[in-house]
Amino acid sequence: MNTRLFGNTEFKASEVGIGCWQFGGDWGQVSDEDALATLAAAVDNGVNFIDTADVYGAGRSETLIGQFLRDQSEEIFVATKLGRLQGYPDDYSYDLLRECTEDSISRLGVEAIDLTQLHCVPPKELERGEVFEWLRRLQQEGKIKHFGASVESMDEAKICLAQEGLASLQIIFNIFRQKPIDTLFEQAKTKGVALIIRLPLASGLLAGKFDADTTFPEEDHRNYNRDGLVFNVGETFAGLPFEKGVELANVLKAWVPDDMTMAQMALRWILDFDAVSVVIPGAKNEQQATSNAAASDLPRLPEQLHQALARFYEGSVEEHIRGPY
Repeated sequence: MNTRLFGNTEFKASEVGIGCWQFGGDWGQVSDEDALATLAAAVDNGVNFIDTADVYGAGRSETLIGQFLRDQSEEIFVATKLGRLQGYPDDYSYDLLRECTEDSISRLGVEAIDLTQLHCVPPKELERGEVFEWLRRLQQEGKIKHFGASVESMDEAKICLAQEGLASLQIIFNIFRQKPIDTLFEQAKTKGVALIIRLPLASGLLAGKFDADTTFPEEDHRNYNRDGLVFNVGETFAGLPFEKGVELANVLKAWVPDDMTMAQMALRWILDFDAVSVVIPGAKNEQQATSNAAASDLPRLPEQLHQALARFYEGSVEEHIRGPY
């Protein structure tokens, strides 16, 4: 596993981390035993960056990670998020952020949180800027070590980049959503802000295992939110209509290099951009965690393939993306 300096911090993050939304139940059910085994497999394969949020299972994801961390001797960087479980959309305050932070500290079993991120709070709250002042207070009090923001759109990302002390931005970026390359990457590099990449596989589309008849459990967001009925449609299948996403993924299958899976190609494509600090694919079992981690050691994709994927996005994908972008 290769590492990259995480923005302006001194931490060297594994290129591939693990996202833990799936442990909250919104990707189908994952047992405690499977969740802990998946985390163990990730760490055994060099992962040292874990991303979660208080809203994932109303604290279940954080609690499982806290249980896992109690038996770990390795240095593991834990990033969590706040702003959706409580306060959303317009009832934020310093006292609320402090309460949410202390609850996360308790569930994770840590003295201070490595990174606290605003969790897709409304743009008007980002523009007002008070939420960042409150995070700075929590940092000064020693409850959080660094702060960042998870955002939906590039406009929101640029608002956050103007904030002093911002350590990271978490964005959706994958073969189906390439806009950040031209609108964000250089500015983030110049400011030394780490980029955390979520939904690298477009909710599984870029693993190439779905067809138009694939169904998902009732509690899986890929069932109930595929058209944005509950939260931003961009968080599900990268904002693509499911059937169109399957069609586009099928085109890509012929382009996968012989020495990798389609999912690994999608992860390797992301890692080929030096503005990226860490990519956080989810995993529901040990095999997925191991396969994801292996993408770090794969060779850079050929430049010809990069060019083909850029043309594919511009000519066949971009027009179909829905939601803030």
